[in-house]
Amino acid sequence: MLYRENGQFKTTYASDLQIFPIAQDRIVIGLLLAFAVAGVPLLADEYLLRAILIPFLILALAALGLNILVGYCGQISLGTGAFMAVGAYAAYNLQARIDGLPLILALLGGGICSTMVGVLFGIPSLRIKGLYLAVATLAAQFFVDWAALRLKWVTNDSSSGSVSVADLSFFGMPIETPVQKYLFCLVIVAVFALLAKNLVRSHIGREWMAIRDMDVAAAVIGIRPVYAKLTAFAVSSFIVGVAGALWAFVHLGSWEPAAFNIDRSFQLLFMVIIGGLGSIMGSFFGAAFIVVLPIALDLFLPWLGELFGFTVSTATVSHAVFMIFGALIVFFLIVEPHGMARLWSTAKEKLRLWPFPH
Repeated sequence: MLYRENGQFKTTYASDLQIFPIAQDRIVIGLLLAFAVAGVPLLADEYLLRAILIPFLILALAALGLNILVGYCGQISLGTGAFMAVGAYAAYNLQARIDGLPLILALLGGGICSTMVGVLFGIPSLRIKGLYLAVATLAAQFFVDWAALRLKWVTNDSSSGSVSVADLSFFGMPIETPVQKYLFCLVIVAVFALLAKNLVRSHIGREWMAIRDMDVAAAVIGIRPVYAKLTAFAVSSFIVGVAGALWAFVHLGSWEPAAFNIDRSFQLLFMVIIGGLGSIMGSFFGAAFIVVLPIALDLFLPWLGELFGFTVSTATVSHAVFMIFGALIVFFLIVEPHGMARLWSTAKEKLRLWPFPH
């Protein structure tokens, strides 16, 4: 594009306008999505689908919901596991008590129930912030754990406290094999990721980011903190609730309250920190890292021990995972607070200029 400056004509290239990079990103995402739909079911075996890909997709969806609250709105939450549990048990009760209820409506109903609980426990965010808000959301974790263990109607009067689902179907199509479960999760995650991407670019997303950066200044320019914070809790809890229902229905099939304990909340927070706060792509990076790392260490550490002539026990591997998690969280908080998403962005910029930087 030609423009005039100080009496001279100059040229602005499309790369300067960030047109080509955006188009390239969309092409890459489209190709990855096409490969995930068409290529992965043909190449992946049952173990890869059950142990890695399905958990990765569901946990990425939960991390996406948490990232909206923590990364985009700046509200710390340690009760994500509780909101997942609400979504799972609400969807189970809806399907158990309403004959013929479609699976997708049960999942969305679980997300709506999780939204109501999330807004309820998000009300303290109107008065407190930081560590105090984290403790307030932690109360949701203990309350939901207690309710799942003590209130019999939550588990449909199950004596053992565990519940199970079977015969899943989507518009008449059965969801039984690992490939069918993987494709079902992929479609839902892709839809929610697209909606979240557009949502954070809208006016409500800009309000969230203004509250995150400086809530007092946001209030001065006319942004309502009550509306912004509660909508962030609502949207986040809805996505996390749907992820919890998917985790229970599709991945586990049979579960108990321990499946959504406080460890799950910390795991999701670690995903957001390592992947990148305030980044849709960072939620996927963090989920992939958390899911793949323990499996990789289970294979690598025993091989490394045999290479040097000593045996590495299973307990040592599990402790090493926690140690590496802690070290990486400290590393990312100090060196790269924006996580793996920022590293990916930097690498893309360097590749666009290589081999002729200018």
